[in-house]
Amino acid sequence: MTENTGGFEQRVRAALEEVRPALQMDGGDVEFVALDGTNVHVRLLGACGGCPMATMTLVGFVQERLKQRVPEVTQVVRV
Repeated sequence: MTENTGGFEQRVRAALEEVRPALQMDGGDVEFVALDGTNVHVRLLGACGGCPMATMTLVGFVQERLKQRVPEVTQVVRV
């Protein structure tokens, strides 16, 4: 892993920590899984894992917040 990749991952993880409290308020959570280039792979946990609105939460909330804080993020992918 290069220093740039490590710095990118660190910024992604920090951004995810910022969105976690909002998900936790509704009984859910998000877990960082991996990076694939500029795509971020996450796992939705708790209430978010089986919620019918999970895709909207992932794209409309998690992905948008990550892109605001880490502009290099292309996409957030649910695993």
